[in-house]
Amino acid sequence: MTAVVGRRLLAEFTGTALLVAVVVGSGIAATRLTTDGALRLLINSVVTALGLAVLIVVFIQASGARFNPVVTAADWLLGRRTPHRYSRVLAAAVITCQIAGAALADAMFAEPALSPSHHHRGGPGILLSEVVATAGLLFVIVALVRTGRLQHAAWAVGAWIGAAYWFTASTAFANPAVTIGRTLTDTYAGIAPASAPAFIAAQLAGGAIGALLAVTLYPAQPIRARPGEAPQDEPAQLAS
Repeated sequence: MTAVVGRRLLAEFTGTALLVAVVVGSGIAATRLTTDGALRLLINSVVTALGLAVLIVVFIQASGARFNPVVTAADWLLGRRTPHRYSRVLAAAVITCQIAGAALADAMFAEPALSPSHHHRGGPGILLSEVVATAGLLFVIVALVRTGRLQHAAWAVGAWIGAAYWFTASTAFANPAVTIGRTLTDTYAGIAPASAPAFIAAQLAGGAIGALLAVTLYPAQPIRARPGEAPQDEPAQLAS
């Protein structure tokens, strides 16, 4: 393993663990501060949106700040034929690091660490919401990359997730790694382990839809070739 790969894996592990801590911790704090359901959701959504934006800004140079297996999978698929492609092994290692860790927020609030959630979530409307939330997330990211506006990723991704907390019935998990992390906390933001597989399947479907829509609307533009060279498509990686 090279030093660059090691730093990338460490960044994805740390960033995803901190993202789960932001989501779960703000949910715990909200339930301790108020019994008003709308205010709890407002606190959770605003803190998550802001925390996610900051984490993207901090980690984007180290790893691309994906923090999401669906984003990593889309990145590998779209970039596999470009000069910036990376191996399946590296993609799998990044996803493994993203899935690891969920006890941090529980420990800070003196909650039982790694306690399975009893908050069952499901039903057609909620699963459709996860498809919509994840499709929107992937569309935002891929569209920004393919139009050369990646500098807007932090606020745009944070804003999308913050808004999706409110306009989706599922409160927009939109991330298999975070979903798995939230099965291990029996608090406001938790999800029962039995509910997670359907959520993850909906997220994978939504990610595919969002990426396909972005690629269709924003096809890769050919790079100007040097004399005697064939033109190439622009790299489609989400962030390098």
